[in-house]
Amino acid sequence: MIRKFEKNDINDIMRIWKNENIKAHSFIPKEYWENNYNYVKGILPNAEIYVYLIKENIVGFIGLSQNFIEGIFVDANNQCNGIGTLLLNKVKENRNVLSLNVYKNNKNAIKFYEKNNFKIIDEKIDKNTNEIEYTMTWSL
Repeated sequence: MIRKFEKNDINDIMRIWKNENIKAHSFIPKEYWENNYNYVKGILPNAEIYVYLIKENIVGFIGLSQNFIEGIFVDANNQCNGIGTLLLNKVKENRNVLSLNVYKNNKNAIKFYEKNNFKIIDEKIDKNTNEIEYTMTWSL
């Protein structure tokens, strides 16, 4: 089931955010994510967020700022079950265009977005991590 974010969801989604960022980005020191935890926790409620629940437990979420996907995160135990695609399709319902940034070294995420009709349109260096980042877009 997908529903909109509620304030009491914050600790569950932040746990997923931290754990999955560390796993997906082994090329970035885990301290980067730990050091940004409180900042993200403070700004996240300002985003448009949808959570995916299994038996009342949050196992994934997607966060947006207007038409920009800040991230899609699915708990490791529930990945490859279509949850990310369902979350992505939820936000596609009301939009004609979406964009996002993804690290070049995050091959699984790039494959996921390409499978969902996103195209790489730009490449730049993320100043915070010194990693190459792609900008990808999707449109109807």
